[in-house]
Order: sequence, then C-alpha cells, then structure tokens
Amino acid sequence: MKKDTSQYGAVASETTLEQLTAKGTSRRDALRALVAAGLVSVTGGGLLVTSMAAHAQTKPKQGGKIRVATQSSSTADTLDPAKGALGTDYVRCNMIYSGLTELDAHLGAQMALATSFDTKDAKVWVVKLRSGVQFHDGKPLAPADVVYSLMRHKDPATASKAKTLADQISDVKATGPNEVTITLTGPNADLPVILADAHFLIVKDGTKDFATTAVGTGPFKLKEFQPGVHTVVVKNDHYWKPGLPHLDEIELIGIGDESARVNALLSGDVQLINALTPQSAGRIKGTPGYTVLETKTGQYTDLIMRDQGGISGNQDFRLGLMHLQNREQMRQAVFQGYGAIGNDQPIDPTNKYYFAGLPQRKFDPDKAKFYFKKANLGSTPMQVFASPAADGSVDMAMLLQQAAPQAGLNLQVMRVPADGYWSNHWMKHPLSYGNINARPTADMLFTQFFASNAPWNEANWKDPQFDQMLIAARSEPDEAKRKKIYGDMQVLVHEKGGVGIPMFLSSLDGHTSKLQGLGSVPLAGLMGFMFAEHVWLEA
Repeated sequence: MKKDTSQYGAVASETTLEQLTAKGTSRRDALRALVAAGLVSVTGGGLLVTSMAAHAQTKPKQGGKIRVATQSSSTADTLDPAKGALGTDYVRCNMIYSGLTELDAHLGAQMALATSFDTKDAKVWVVKLRSGVQFHDGKPLAPADVVYSLMRHKDPATASKAKTLADQISDVKATGPNEVTITLTGPNADLPVILADAHFLIVKDGTKDFATTAVGTGPFKLKEFQPGVHTVVVKNDHYWKPGLPHLDEIELIGIGDESARVNALLSGDVQLINALTPQSAGRIKGTPGYTVLETKTGQYTDLIMRDQGGISGNQDFRLGLMHLQNREQMRQAVFQGYGAIGNDQPIDPTNKYYFAGLPQRKFDPDKAKFYFKKANLGSTPMQVFASPAADGSVDMAMLLQQAAPQAGLNLQVMRVPADGYWSNHWMKHPLSYGNINARPTADMLFTQFFASNAPWNEANWKDPQFDQMLIAARSEPDEAKRKKIYGDMQVLVHEKGGVGIPMFLSSLDGHTSKLQGLGSVPLAGLMGFMFAEHVWLEA
C-alpha cells in the first residue's frame, strides 16, 4: 500500500548484530565491560547490539549546504512527528528531533536519547536517558519530555498516525531524575525497535503548536518552514552526538514528477533525490559526476487473491496463479535487475527472521494448469486490476497475462489510474495488486496485513493458528524460539495466505558524487529518512 500511514515505509532487515541474553554474573559483567567500552549497547532484557560502524574511512568535510528533493510534499506537511505521513515529513522530523532509539544499518535498535532499555518480561521497560542533552532552546532533556511525547499518541485529539502502535503502551512514568518506566498492555520484545519509528521522536513537554515552530534535540534547527514549498534547517552546534552534523544548512523541497526531479539533480539545482525508477537510475549512472545508491528493502508489490466467496478464495486456484509468476523475468524486465526474488510471504531475505529453508516456488505453467483444473476454473475470463500506484504492477500483470494461456487461464488486465486506486480498487476486487512499504519488525508486518483482524488484510485470510503464533512470537524473549515461530508463520502464509509476492523492491536514490557519507538503512531510501546528520560535501 503506497499511501502509507506509517513510516515503516520500507523493511525489517537482517541484523548481523549479535543479540545476546546475559546469563550468569560473570557473563553479564563481561558484557557490561563491552558496553562501557562502547562496543555494544543495551537494547532490552539483556539483549545487546553492536554499535554502528563508522560510515566512512575518509575524514568528513565540515560546512556547506545542500538542496534535497523528495517525491512528495503538500500543504499538509507537518512539523509534528506524530502526524508525519509522507517521506518528506519523516526526513524533516529526523533533522529536527531525536528519538529514544534509532535504526541502524541492519534495522537493529541503536540507543539514542536513551542509553539503555531494561526489562525482565518484555512488558515493563525501564529506560535510562542520556544526560547532558539540550533542546534547541537550551532546555535540558528531562523524563517529563519523554512521558509527554509518548503518551500524546494515545490521545485521539493528537491524531497520531502511530496511535494503533501507541495503544499497546499502558503507561509511561518518570521513575527517576534520568529514568522513565514504560508499561505495555502485553509483552512485546520489539519495543526498542518500535520506538525508533519517526512518529515517536521526542518533543518538549507540553508542546501544542507545531504550525510554525519546532524545538527538538536533533542535528538541525528549524530556520524556515513553508508547507508544500520548502523547509530550511541549520546546524545545531550543541547536538549531543560529537562531530555531527557536517553540513551547515539543508533545504528540503518536494518535486512530485520524477523526470522533473531527475532534471533538477542533473542540472545541479539539487544534490540528492529519492524514489527513482530503474530507467532513471540508468540515466543518472550514465552521467559523469552523478551516482545512484540502491537500498534493498522489504517493500513489495503483491498479487492479491481475495477471498470474497468466489474462485479467488479457492486454494488450488491461488496455487495455480503463484506458479504463473515468472519472478526472474519480472525482476529483469520490470525492475532491470534491481530488487530480490520473493517467495509469496512478506519477510524479505535481509530480515533476521527470514526463513531460508522454504523451497523457492518456481515458474511452472504445467503445474499452474494442473491446479486450475483441480479448481474447476473453466474458460470464464478473469480480471486483474493493476495501476501505476502499485510500483511495477501494470508490467507484472502484463507478464502474467502473457503466461496465462499456457495454463488455460483467460486473464484480462484492467489498468486503472493511480489517482484513487487505494480507495476505489485496492482490496475491492477478487484479483488486484497492492504495494506494501517495509516495516522495521516482522511483528508489525504480520499484525497489519496478515492477522485475522488486520486493518489491511488484503486477501481476507483468517487463520486461528497464525493468530496464536503471532501473539506467542511477540512475547517470546528467547531469540531462537522466536525465529522458529516466525519461520512457521512464513510457511503458513506461503502455503495459504492468498497473496503472491514475486519479489522485493529496492529503493533508489540519486545524488552528486560530491555528496559523501550516504549509506543504506533498509527501511527506505534516504538512509531510512535519516541521512541529514551523516552526509557531507567534498570540495
């Protein structure tokens, strides 16, 4: 679903970071020594993750300014993290504010305004706050700021885009001069990762007016904000991360038309753009002085076989369509080699919970024909709805249509405009396409799209066993057991889930070669919307 109400706008990605549960005094003491040395940071329940690697071997240059163009902006642009709905909002808020945690290059929870998350049961979390942090107006960070920032999401009047996530927070209280205790309605071992979401960035206690001002603890201070026009930020000289940011100023604008965005880059009007098509990426890479960064993400365009009482809910019919997807052809012809092959379940290969043991479903028209006959398909034409709104779906549908006669399927592609697709067509037909942005955790993805009561249960798939495993995984502190549960859930979705996921998409950013320090956070492009503090300009 492209029109996303959350930033997860992109992947739960495999972590090569060790996650260890301390057992026994000697081992715990040894790990604490590593924490003190800055080699690892505590996430929670004794879980530890290694710190982010240095982003460059060359010494970053200080100073300078850049202009950045994203694919979206409107008069609804906001300075309130809770109301962020588009990539431009997430970039803007990440420049101005900081969170308790932030996502690293493997979508692990890196400590930020918090120095530790500690829990015994994944339900009650004690969070220690970093000392010496100041807001842009000089006010010291205090527990009251954290309490206010998190609890305001639960108030319907706030209109937070993350309210459904915040509803699992029962209470947040200051329990010390530099400490807050977060109590959840039920155990969730993912809390440190969830709170890295841009909606949960920390604002000052009591802040109500976000119309023209924004006071945070982030790397940049707000200089100018005109919704739908531009945002200008300047370096925060008192940022709590030593040596960051590198740039003096960033101007953020939105250019909705991709070709205009590319022309702005190649003419030197802007230095960084996002949301490139593979075709535009080739043009930029072929221009001296410019380059493209590919970020593999968990975003996918999926074929939805919705159970509405007709044949699209028939398991044999669904299996037939799964075997008609020529995945490698789609990757090469539609996405020009970018992305990764999928296997009809939503956890991508970079995710630490990805189940590699699931046999890859292959293109097999004969097998598709077998399943269609078993489903008593007949010769009645079937319509599949596709739209430019779902990345690549029109071309993917055409390839499916070309293969259909080999299996005895009469498939008609109904191409509809991008405008209004999500409200008028998505989840409204027996066969259609969706486009799901990545989420930072497997739990979020399964909860929002595959649980029986999921708000966006695309295939109208309901499986009590899956629902039980979802709850069990959420509260399972043992990482190995949790991974096993998520593996079993992937098998269930692969076999019965009713969605065809032929591949996972990459996010493509274009930039001048003089812009250095840009890396990949597999949530989305633009370094997971957090590029601002890391980049610099070479002379």
